[in-house]
Amino acid sequence: MGLTDAAHAETDPYASRLVVTPLSCSLVGKTMEVTITPDTHAARVFGGLRSTEAFYCNFGLNPAYEDELQTAGLRISGRDQNGEARIVELPAHPFFIGTLFVPQARSTVSAPHPLILEFCRATLARSPAMA
Repeated sequence: MGLTDAAHAETDPYASRLVVTPLSCSLVGKTMEVTITPDTHAARVFGGLRSTEAFYCNFGLNPAYEDELQTAGLRISGRDQNGEARIVELPAHPFFIGTLFVPQARSTVSAPHPLILEFCRATLARSPAMA
């Protein structure tokens, strides 16, 4: 995108271009439903359009940059009940899915989180040993 001065409020709170900013309220320790956009990698991974997830964050995507980020190729593929971005992805990438929630928080050995399984599948598919 050419944003050489893009910054994260956690590490540089006084920067002129904060692309990641403090959330309106902390999500630490909260569980919330995420609505997933149809026809996205996230929707295919989750096998549906809703998921309940555990959050442990205080920062998120600055809504002022959403349009610019999406024009540059980043797709917002999941939002919370307030319409705030909670899942992003690069559609052309084999596995570039970022979340504000913590997939491993609801993952177990017998029931791994869908994103963790998909990450493992994507890694194995690109492994030289698997070719």
